[in-house]
Amino acid sequence: MDQANNAEDDPVGSPEDGSQARFPLGLSNAEALEVLWQMRASRRQVDPALPSTVTRLTTPEGSMVYLVGTAHFSDSSKNDVATTIRAVQPDVVVVELCQYRVSMLKMDETTLLKEAKDINLDKVQQAIKQNGVMSGLMQILLLKVSAHITEQLGMAPGGEFREAFKEAGKVPFCKFHLGDRPIPVTFKRAIAALSLWQKAKLAWGLCFLSDPISKEDVEKCKQKDLLEQTMSEMIGEFPALHRTIVAERDVYLAHTLRQAARCVEAPPNNQKVPAVVVGVVGIGHVPGIEQNWDQELNVQEILSVAPPSRFGWLLRTAAKGAVVGMLGYACYRAGTGVARVLLNAPATQSLLANAKPSAV
Repeated sequence: MDQANNAEDDPVGSPEDGSQARFPLGLSNAEALEVLWQMRASRRQVDPALPSTVTRLTTPEGSMVYLVGTAHFSDSSKNDVATTIRAVQPDVVVVELCQYRVSMLKMDETTLLKEAKDINLDKVQQAIKQNGVMSGLMQILLLKVSAHITEQLGMAPGGEFREAFKEAGKVPFCKFHLGDRPIPVTFKRAIAALSLWQKAKLAWGLCFLSDPISKEDVEKCKQKDLLEQTMSEMIGEFPALHRTIVAERDVYLAHTLRQAARCVEAPPNNQKVPAVVVGVVGIGHVPGIEQNWDQELNVQEILSVAPPSRFGWLLRTAAKGAVVGMLGYACYRAGTGVARVLLNAPATQSLLANAKPSAV
């Protein structure tokens, strides 16, 4: 998703009073763009006093990235994001979302709250269709965790991303980028990295999650010492899960942030100048992004998905076998004439053919 704002679409005025700027009559488009560019530059603070959750990163070309570490169910994180964007007037805002989760940017809090709590059969079917059986079921379990937190706090997830989207729309020329790896890739790589025992253990833990959570607990997640302790526990119990869900996405996010921080063209002569970028990510990703910032990164490697495992094939075969069994029983109840017609139908033949194991 790439949102660009221009002079025709957005009224420009002081962030404090919300008044609309008035351009002198008779300006050409190029002159109006230059005035707008200079207006934004005058608002941009050179050395702003920013929240403690903001980390500054630079590129060899002189671009500046302000990385806002957030807790995903936090009102103060929303304030941190708004404060940072208003202060630095960025060229690009990058958020920890992918195209599969972009709908949360335009939904209101009430709808999101309802959606987060409501896990129904349609969501289960959609998750399985999108990610496969094992990855889809694991996504549903994680949605259950999100629904548990939502119910405890009465707050929909992703408020900081919606705040970033709203504030970016107020900044002239600002583009809005989705910076995260596609979630189906993350789930498939995570499931493939776990043993059968680890999958069962993780699913069991997620199914019976019931610990109470308060807003104070969420705010503690922004304390780096608590964060490091939590990450250490996660690494110890599920090292493969940490690698695929956290470490690999650190690499991907560092890559997209560096892409966003390329020099931009300034009017009137399209001169290349260093960019100003605001990144909005969960605070757990900040240390990894910092570590990868100056490294050579290979994102193609972490975008690949291994072919289905033997266990996954067995699950699919068992499901197809159940369908064939029900079909056979229906044939028996319907009589031999109907049975012959059904068994010779193209759909039935395709189902039976696909149930055969592929050659090794």
